Amino acid sequence: MSIEGQVRIPSGCAIAAVISKDGKKMTGDLITGAMKPMHDRSNGLGGGFAGYGIYPDYKDFYALHLFFDSRATRKECEAFLKDYFEIVHSERIPTRKMPEIKNEPIIWRYFVAPLQSVLASLQLDEKAFVARTVMKINREMDGAYVFSSGKNMGSFKAVGFPEDVGVFYRLEEYEGYSWTAHGRYPTNTPGWWGGAHPFTLLDFSVVHNGEISSYDANRRFIEMFDYKCTLQTDTEVITYILDYLIRVQGLTLREAANVIAAPFWSTIEGEKNDETRKRLAYLRTVFPSLLITGPFSIVLGYTGGLMALNDRLKLRSMVVGDKGDRVFIASEEAAIRTMEPDAEHIWSPGGGEPVIINVKEGAY
Repeated sequence: MSIEGQVRIPSGCAIAAVISKDGKKMTGDLITGAMKPMHDRSNGLGGGFAGYGIYPDYKDFYALHLFFDSRATRKECEAFLKDYFEIVHSERIPTRKMPEIKNEPIIWRYFVAPLQSVLASLQLDEKAFVARTVMKINREMDGAYVFSSGKNMGSFKAVGFPEDVGVFYRLEEYEGYSWTAHGRYPTNTPGWWGGAHPFTLLDFSVVHNGEISSYDANRRFIEMFDYKCTLQTDTEVITYILDYLIRVQGLTLREAANVIAAPFWSTIEGEKNDETRKRLAYLRTVFPSLLITGPFSIVLGYTGGLMALNDRLKLRSMVVGDKGDRVFIASEEAAIRTMEPDAEHIWSPGGGEPVIINVKEGAY
């Protein structure tokens, strides 16, 4: 008979994030180090990071990060990109050889701008066009995956433990005002390079601890709007839902949180403010298929900020702290203490309660 302490009972995955409200730059080794005390939350099948403000020299261009399974696939994809984008710079993403990171694909980045003639002919704005292009490559081009596509930001992920992935990508050489991180413990989806977190679209990135029991309903709904889930893990759909709600539908971050972690009807009916009660009821009525059920804690990264959110029952751990202009988020307080031993005001957000941190205007 097993007793507690003799077997490991995982609570699944590790997430961490840090942001400077003054827009001050931090090197990527800070967030890499935060993942070390949460090592046992991962099993080596996925780790990754997203950094914001890391490409100041190309800040006006979309940074496309891609995995390729062969040189021929890379050449095919480059030919496709040249038909629709101006490619101002391209290169292999710098990495260092490590025995812990195996079976690496070809990892490349392109800094691009959509051709104005293409946008005019399709009558699309550039964000809609870039999102559509990402979906097209990931759906139709075998052996090519776009895993990051925002401006002045980038995602870096692999199969491995997150602290090794950070070293592999040489994150100490990057500086950003905001970073997120993830260590994966997949339970019912495969461990592969494209399936590691963060999941991104444009400047949105999502790291997630938990499991989405509503995945099929969420996926069927979002795929009616030109999104396609191709990366073999449930977290991918969260990114597309948030892009749809915020960019396409124009909801605020708090309203988007009130869709995916919607208050119970009894809570809405008990809301004393008439305007708030009507708005919450409207969101639940209009977007019922985008309610995410199951245990989750997520951090959404976006240009100029972060949002942390638990499911409405708070079935996954997440704590927040701060020190000076920095705010820290993690699955465990130990990760925050690694980034800032003197962190203050450590607290745990309530279920469905979004924590939104923005960099002050003009600071990034």
